[in-house]
Amino acid sequence: MKHDFPALRDHLPAICERWPGWRDCIPLANGFFWYVIDRDAPTALGLNIVVAAYSTWLFNRNKVVDWTILRPLLFSSMPASLAGGLIVLEEHMYKTLTGLVLLLASAVMIMQRGRAVDRVGEIPLRESVSIGAVLGLVSGLTGVGGGVFLAPTLIALNWASPRQTVALSPPFILANSTVGFVGALFTGQFPSPDLALYAIFTLAGAVAGAVIGLKWLSQTAIRFILAAVLLVAGIQLVRA
Repeated sequence: MKHDFPALRDHLPAICERWPGWRDCIPLANGFFWYVIDRDAPTALGLNIVVAAYSTWLFNRNKVVDWTILRPLLFSSMPASLAGGLIVLEEHMYKTLTGLVLLLASAVMIMQRGRAVDRVGEIPLRESVSIGAVLGLVSGLTGVGGGVFLAPTLIALNWASPRQTVALSPPFILANSTVGFVGALFTGQFPSPDLALYAIFTLAGAVAGAVIGLKWLSQTAIRFILAAVLLVAGIQLVRA
């Protein structure tokens, strides 16, 4: 069954842009509204890679990525994401798991206030590594890059400010999506033949979304609209 919502789909990049984990939202949303909702984690991961690579290059060029925060998270998340990509889930289980992840992401966005002070003190290494492992495993299993959970987690724990999380999410998503994608390929899971086409529109939406989001949408409106989108997609997958 194909789900196509042109009006909503066309505005998703703008909706996603102002949320700290927006680089997850764009490929993920396109993954659910552009083609058949099916066992397609490799395609979602591939779209994550395209958008996150552009964003990582942009932020790193401007020297705003705090690698001190990111390194311990990547240390555990990358092997966990690879392990998740190597796991081949039965179709119903995949849809249920991904749907639950989207529902959780929706709840997190609704509860997130979007306010936090700048990072205070050192980040506990053990907790950072543990969180990275969990996010990496979820990323590899479902095709969700992890940024949608990384941003609110870092803000809630006061490990990073909202401004910092915007720059941390793309390299985190890029690293985990890449190893998860490789893991999926090793198990014979391949992306959609139309991945290149989806990637072109997704990247264009990511670039255009920066302008559109800043002009017309408030932080609160974006958060609740995106939460609603994820809620609908999550319910559809759980009920599939």
